[in-house]
Amino acid sequence: MAKYYCVLFDADNTLLDFDAAESKALAETLVTYGIEPDAQTVQTYREINSELWKQLEKGQIRRDKLMSERFTRFLKAIDAAGNGAEMNRFYLEQLSTHPDLMSGNVLEVMGELSEVATLAIVTNGFDKVQSRRVQESGLNSYLEDVFVSEKLDSEKPNRKIFDAALRSLGVENREHVLVVGDSLSSDIQGGINAGLDTCWFNPNHAENPGKVCPTYEIASLEELYPLVMEPEELANIGLKNRRHQR
Repeated sequence: MAKYYCVLFDADNTLLDFDAAESKALAETLVTYGIEPDAQTVQTYREINSELWKQLEKGQIRRDKLMSERFTRFLKAIDAAGNGAEMNRFYLEQLSTHPDLMSGNVLEVMGELSEVATLAIVTNGFDKVQSRRVQESGLNSYLEDVFVSEKLDSEKPNRKIFDAALRSLGVENREHVLVVGDSLSSDIQGGINAGLDTCWFNPNHAENPGKVCPTYEIASLEELYPLVMEPEELANIGLKNRRHQR
């Protein structure tokens, strides 16, 4: 008997390809503001942005501080003039226009899972950006709801964002909820904090330092099928695949 009737997905680098979207949006932003988007410049931004997001996850800074700081620090680091807040607004607008999906059969998997379980997204980020990307990617067709940290005023790994999502979905039995995401520190630790089983999406087979221990680890979204589906439902998937191969 399948154990999970509700699956809470992370968005970025789990369902949506954030790395691809970020690369496009950042290049568009830098070019617009007269900065060459060479490898070193892009890496400088990413290091500053990554450090600020880590601080946000730890509760060391607020979301609005991150937004006001990242491009300001970036401009200072590359010794360039400009308005960091203005650049950030432009970047977010560009980011919202890139709904790239992760490689593989993301929509097919979500379609199959949505027939047997309640699916939702719980993501850190900005409501306008994330909601638009989810909508334009086609994911919305399979989701009960999208829960964004800005709207709920709580970032993963804080359990509050998961608690709010489960209340809204009307899910009371946490034993039947699975959190799926690529980040050990955000998604997996957040799920653990909320008393939920977790599944680390690790397509690149990264090494786990061992500080955060997921319930499961998968390299492809299809590996969720046996966790969420009954044996007869799995058999139906196999039949569909064989028909497609004819």
